[in-house]
Parts: sequence; structure tokens; C-alpha cells
Amino acid sequence: MVSYLHERLGIAIPELLESWNVSDLKKWLVSTMNRPVRVCGMVRNEGEPGGGPFYVRSESGEVSLQIVESSQIDLEDPEKMKIVQGSTHFNPVDLVCSLRDYRGDKFNLSHFIDHNTGFISEKSVGGKSLKALELPGLWNGSMAGWLTLFVDVPMETFTPVKTVFDLVRKEHRV
Repeated sequence: MVSYLHERLGIAIPELLESWNVSDLKKWLVSTMNRPVRVCGMVRNEGEPGGGPFYVRSESGEVSLQIVESSQIDLEDPEKMKIVQGSTHFNPVDLVCSLRDYRGDKFNLSHFIDHNTGFISEKSVGGKSLKALELPGLWNGSMAGWLTLFVDVPMETFTPVKTVFDLVRKEHRV
């Protein structure tokens, strides 16, 4: 199970794990695996505005797979900019979620939110530029404690609409 968590789900394994007794290992495995699951269909990054899949370290030190918006990244930092420029995939275009635990009971999804994931984004209203504080959104904070799998999906499944001009793209015309 430990290998599966690390190799398939990208979960960081605690350094002290090898020194744990069976009871501590079981407790960690159950708390790590008994979470909502999301499978995110991601398309190749072709320069569209937005974010993508990254490893993120929480305030508690836990590392997990998350979807990060570009406005959450310090693009003035050359190291972070290099990571963003090298990213291969883009925001999810498909999400499949499992919202029940191993007993079939619904998860209390409020227990799986990173409330510190808010960020400042730039918007415009009536031609005026403004900055907005965005609280944890659907996939960037509100699903922070979820088990996450990223899968590659064909570009044909992605038809973004970020501005009204995107509606003139061929994939939006009938």
C-alpha cells in the first residue's frame, strides 16, 4: 500500500515510516487513503491561460498533487517560472469524483479544504482593472485533501471559453 500511495498517487512517504510499529502504520494508511478521490482528465499545455497539475506542500508539510492556477504562482521567481514553462499539462477538462468512504458513507467535504489557498487575481469590470481575493475554488483548495490522479485526455475534449472571443473558435460553432 505504501508503494502504491507513493508511486501511483504521488503521496510523500513520511521519513520515519520505517520505524513505525504496525499500529502506527495502519493508522497512517487509513487516514491517508480514506479520503475523497478525484480523477482529473488533463490536456496538453498549449499556452492557454490558467493553471495545471503540480506537487504542492501544505503548511503541515504534506505533499500532494494539486491543480494550481497561474495567479497562485510567483512568476517573478525564475525557478518557479522555469517550472511553469516546462509544465506539460493544463487545467482539468474532465473530473470524476468519488465522494463516499470505504463503508459507503458520504465524506464531509468541508474536512478536505485548504482554507489558506486563497490568492489574489487580476480582473476587469467595465474596463477598469481590479484585484480580487479568490477563496479556495473548486479544484484549487476545496479539493486539497483529496486523493488525486491525473490522466492525459485528448485535446479534442477541451473547448475553453475564457473570453467572449473564444466562442468564435471552430469547436464552438455548430
